[in-house]
Amino acid sequence: MKTSILLKIIFLGILLSGSRQAIAQQEKEKNKEFRIMFYNLENMFDPFDDTLKNDEEYLPGGIRGWTWKKFEKKLQNTAKVIINAGGWRPPDIVGVCEVENRFALTQLLKRTPLEPFGYKIIHEESPDFRGIDVGLIYLPGRFTELYHRAIHVYFEGDSASATRDILYVKGLVPNGDTLHFFVNHWPSKYGGAAATITKRRDAALTLRRVTDSIAKVNPEALIVITGDFNDQPTDESLAVHLGTKSGIADTSGYYLYNLMNELMGKWDFGSNKFREEWSIIDQFIVSSALINHKTGLRLSERRAEIFRAPFLLEEDRTFNGTKPFRTYNGPSYQGGFSDHLPILLYLKY
Repeated sequence: MKTSILLKIIFLGILLSGSRQAIAQQEKEKNKEFRIMFYNLENMFDPFDDTLKNDEEYLPGGIRGWTWKKFEKKLQNTAKVIINAGGWRPPDIVGVCEVENRFALTQLLKRTPLEPFGYKIIHEESPDFRGIDVGLIYLPGRFTELYHRAIHVYFEGDSASATRDILYVKGLVPNGDTLHFFVNHWPSKYGGAAATITKRRDAALTLRRVTDSIAKVNPEALIVITGDFNDQPTDESLAVHLGTKSGIADTSGYYLYNLMNELMGKWDFGSNKFREEWSIIDQFIVSSALINHKTGLRLSERRAEIFRAPFLLEEDRTFNGTKPFRTYNGPSYQGGFSDHLPILLYLKY
């Protein structure tokens, strides 16, 4: 009888030991995953007047009736999205657009459940006439900034117009590899797609000059490009002027590969919806080294996805299916999240 009990105790100890080893191995593998998120925040304005910007729409006396209470709600909603998208750990890097200023990003990190994670901010003011910028937050234990700058986009034959700068960040990931990261918010189609196509062309050519210069020095450079491009992966600005590829990836040579092309063509699916049509204008584009490398920082098997948590969507009673649960529906305040869904990129090392 005593021998039987002893054997059971030994067997239980073996099981517990194996379980602990399995959990430790799982944690080790999780730490080798590097996740990047991009999110168009849909007008994250503070409620204070900036006399140098056209922000009157988002003031307490503006047509939106924007208040500190609504701003606080926006901050909490955004934090909820970032935390839920992270799963067991929030994303290592989060690129954002449609944020008014550094103050708004600071409030996002200090007045919400994101505060304990210790995210750091990289941000530069853009010349956009509405005052909206791109920005980036990162976990300092998972990414070390080496350098950053704002890349200005000039429009051919139009020196009066301005758009958001492209934010370039160079840094180190935990295994010591260098990552080149670009956050974009290209000109919209407001005024018509045909009338604005040259502006997105100029943004694409500006970005391509910088990425080509990086690749000229190091064809194996690890480059991640993300943002709201206001064009789909197959449109001219991306497929021709930026020169992205899709489909079957080559196994040699430098090129840029659009990971979102493979997500297109599904009904009631995309990152943004206009009337009845979903589109994928929020994208991740990576350099060939991230696809072809077998060691070091590289693309994970999960690749890229659109984060479609149920709380981010609502029924589309006008055009059927679903649509993003927005902050505003036209002039009506809803208290939702954004008119875009966030996207996620999975890397590993």
